[in-house]
Amino acid sequence: MLDIEEFGKKIDKKSRLLGIDPGKKRVGIAISDENKIIATPYTTIIKNNFSDFLIQINKIISDNDIKGIIIGNPINMDGSTSQSSQSAKDLAINLSKNTNIPIAMWDERLSSRGAFNLSNDLNTNTSKKISKLDENSAAFILQGALDFLKR
Repeated sequence: MLDIEEFGKKIDKKSRLLGIDPGKKRVGIAISDENKIIATPYTTIIKNNFSDFLIQINKIISDNDIKGIIIGNPINMDGSTSQSSQSAKDLAINLSKNTNIPIAMWDERLSSRGAFNLSNDLNTNTSKKISKLDENSAAFILQGALDFLKR
């Protein structure tokens, strides 16, 4: 697992990144374009166990030629770590043991709220917004990291 600065140095100029919004059961997935400009919501994985989750993630990585992973880090508003942030870190560590592409954590404070507010601008009913919340949150997280890397 790398810090975001080191991560930026390890990825190719033209490469697609995977964004993950970690959750206990629902994991949001987003993918960037190869120029790393736009993050697009991709899917939500229902996580029953890590080995099934890993199979699904590896399939997404190979199908989309992913060269790096950004995992949302749900730290508290005051910057302190939480049980959820420890779970996200554990996920990053476990993924790094099972893949050879760079992985970094990204502060995801307010990503769910931001994704929900963003979807308020769309003509979509609330149940559809909620069903897409995890993958939209993953796109929000990934977009933040992309914008940082482009600065």
